[in-house]
Amino acid sequence: MPKSTSAAAESTRVRPATRAKREQILKSAIEIFGSKGSTNGTLADIAEQVGITHAGVLHHFGSKQNLLLEVLTYRDESDVADIAEKHIPDGPQLFLHLVRTAFSNARRAGIVQVYTVLSAEAVTENHPARAYFEHRYTNLRSEVAAAFRALCAQEGVTEPDTIDKASASILAVMDGLQLQWLLHPEIVELGEASEFAIRAIVNAVVHPGPELRTYVHEKPAEGDRG
Repeated sequence: MPKSTSAAAESTRVRPATRAKREQILKSAIEIFGSKGSTNGTLADIAEQVGITHAGVLHHFGSKQNLLLEVLTYRDESDVADIAEKHIPDGPQLFLHLVRTAFSNARRAGIVQVYTVLSAEAVTENHPARAYFEHRYTNLRSEVAAAFRALCAQEGVTEPDTIDKASASILAVMDGLQLQWLLHPEIVELGEASEFAIRAIVNAVVHPGPELRTYVHEKPAEGDRG
């Protein structure tokens, strides 16, 4: 039996009460890991919040590392929860999806917080989520670059050498704005700021503007004045 079919069959065998308890633990883990980090946030913290024992959490997820990775998977699934096709679109539609995701994230601070905390922690040595984030960014850069190539072909633009830099920049600006929004939600409008940045980067690839240095005007020397 193929793995995906086996997983689907296994999912259907999970009792509703078990499924509900697992989701309750995941939501608690999002809150705990988001506020304390994955190192300081403990399974005991999560168990206490859910009202079960430490052993109860292990019964459902096996280990803290497994729970951590399940939290990230849960976060990924929430990204496409409102999409009928249940997958991330390609081509120019991808840029609109990224904008919609930013607006959606503005309504789910807990998931954004845990993602921001764990992605920062993942750069440390031997962090259990490092492979996840390396894989995630590699895939996302590839998907955004493919969307840029499709857009350039659609608009009749010769494929520029800025696509790879622009792809990394879009991901960086989205994650960076999430951090600023978490720190100053009353100042930073996550959706609007993300849309502005994504539009600017897309336009810079398809319709590049002048170099930044052209905006710098040299001041006349003292002797040249008057």
